[in-house]
Amino acid sequence: MRVITLNVNGLRSAERRGFFDWLPRQDADVVCLQEIKICEDQLTPRMQRPGRFRGFFHCSRRRGYAGVAVYARREPDRVVTGLGWGDADAEGRYLQADFGDLSIVSLYVPSGTSGPERLAWKFRFMDYLLPVLRSKAREGREYLLCGDWNIAHRPIDLRNWRANQKYSGFLPEERAWLDRVFGDTGWVDTYRRLYPEHGGEAYTWWSNRGRAWEKNVGWRIDYHVATPGIAARAQGARVYKRKRFSDHAPLIVEYDHRLAESR
Repeated sequence: MRVITLNVNGLRSAERRGFFDWLPRQDADVVCLQEIKICEDQLTPRMQRPGRFRGFFHCSRRRGYAGVAVYARREPDRVVTGLGWGDADAEGRYLQADFGDLSIVSLYVPSGTSGPERLAWKFRFMDYLLPVLRSKAREGREYLLCGDWNIAHRPIDLRNWRANQKYSGFLPEERAWLDRVFGDTGWVDTYRRLYPEHGGEAYTWWSNRGRAWEKNVGWRIDYHVATPGIAARAQGARVYKRKRFSDHAPLIVEYDHRLAESR
C-alpha cells in the first residue's frame, strides 16, 4: 500500500503546476491533501475523479481557505467528515476514509503564524484533538493520520532551529504537545521510526522567502502519524522533490498492507 500526503496550498494552483498529470503515475492507493482552498461547487470533473481515483472532500465554509481531501483507488467502506466540533469543522480540517480495519485520515492542523488570535486558535485545536487521539488509539482499529501538522518536532526537523524557538511551528509548547502524541497516547511518527537520523532530506516545507528551497532551509511539518500496528508495516518513505506543486513536497510512504475491498 502506497499512501501520499501533500499540502497543495490551493488545488487549482497545484493543478496548474501539473499535479493531476503527476498523480496517476505514482501508483498510490490513497492520497491525502490539505489546504485545498476550494469549495465543492468549484470542483471540476477532473478534480473529483482523476484517473482511477475518486475524490472525497471536506471544504471550508470560507471560500478560498483551508479544506482537506482524500483520493482513493478503492471505494471506502465509510467516510467521516469532520471531528464533530463545529469550529474546526467549519474550516475543513479532518476527513477520514475507512477500509476494513484501517482508517486513513487527511488532517490539517491550523497554523499559528499569522498572529496571536490564530495561535490561540491553534492551541484550542490541539487541546481538542489530543483526547480524540487518545480515544482513537483505544478503539482497536488501525489509524493513519496523514497531513500538515504545522509543527516541527525536534531540532533535526528544521534547518534553523535555534532561530525559530520563539515562533509558532517550533514553540516549546507545540513540541511538548507532539511529545504527548508520540508518548502517552501511543501514536508513531512513521517517518522517524524508519529514519531516526534523517535531517535535510526529510524536510517537507520551505518558505517562499530568501531562496529557502534553493538553499534547502526547510521544515519537516508533514507527517504520517500511525497507530503501532500499521506503523510497524511501514517499509520505506521519501519526500518527492523533482517537481514542485506547492510550498510543500509530497511525503510518500510504503506499507506492507493491502487495502480491504469495499463491502
